[in-house]
Amino acid sequence: MFAALSRARRVRRSPVTLRYLPDGEGDPPRVAYAIGRAAGPAVVRNRLRRRLRAAVRELGAELGPGSYLFGAESGALNMPFAALTSAVAEAVREARSPR
Repeated sequence: MFAALSRARRVRRSPVTLRYLPDGEGDPPRVAYAIGRAAGPAVVRNRLRRRLRAAVRELGAELGPGSYLFGAESGALNMPFAALTSAVAEAVREARSPR
């Protein structure tokens, strides 16, 4: 799965990155988070991961079936939550749109 995601389409919105692979229509979405060490120490990376999870949770059914790998840079830590949610939603919409 991770090898396939590494070759998947990549979308970047502000400090948020997304790699997306479409799956079967009946399958629930599979979501993973990858925060690199460049973002900061473990406390900062864990906080970023929690913020991303909350932003993805806000999307609800908009996420749709597929495999998603979300990442973020340290700039996402100080973004207003509404801006972070908007960046995540834009990335999902663009990744799911046909090329």
